[in-house]
This record gives sequence, structure tokens and C-alpha cells, in this order.
Amino acid sequence: MLYALMCKDKPNSLDKRLAERPAHVEHLKALDAQGILKMAGPLLGDNEKPIGSLVVIAADSKDEAEAIAARDPYAVAGLFESVEVRGFNWVFKNPEA
Repeated sequence: MLYALMCKDKPNSLDKRLAERPAHVEHLKALDAQGILKMAGPLLGDNEKPIGSLVVIAADSKDEAEAIAARDPYAVAGLFESVEVRGFNWVFKNPEA
């Protein structure tokens, strides 16, 4: 099943996001190599600066998706104010459909 990880950054944390970005990108590359990562990118604020992340992954359960989310270097570094994990049904423009 697919899960959307909707992660909201803590206020005024752009510097922390930028500092942790290389480790975050490596984490996503590892998930991609395992066939887990389906899509990812930053959520943008009105000023077009990152304020969070949207990551869609394949996992066997919500618990597994939450565990994957918790291992993200952004989460480990304490960047996120909140992380919401929801089942996701990719209907339109799904390249695997």
C-alpha cells in the first residue's frame, strides 16, 4: 500500500533543513533503490521557501510507514513540528498504473 508522509517543519527552521538536506537526500536515494520511494519533494510556503515535505512510499502497514518516516534524517534532527501518515491512492498519472 502507498502512504503519504506529510511533514511540517518547525517555524524558522530553514537553516536546519538546509544543513540536514544531504543526509535526507541520501536517505531518499536508499529508499528509492529499495523500491520504497514513489515520489518526494518539499512543501512550499507563500514565499516559495520549503516549510515541510511530502513523501509517498510503499509499505506493508501504517506502522511500517511511520517507522520509515521516523528514520528520515530530518525527523531525527528534530526539524519537523508534525508528521502525518495517511494511506494514499495514486489515481491520476501514476507511472506504475
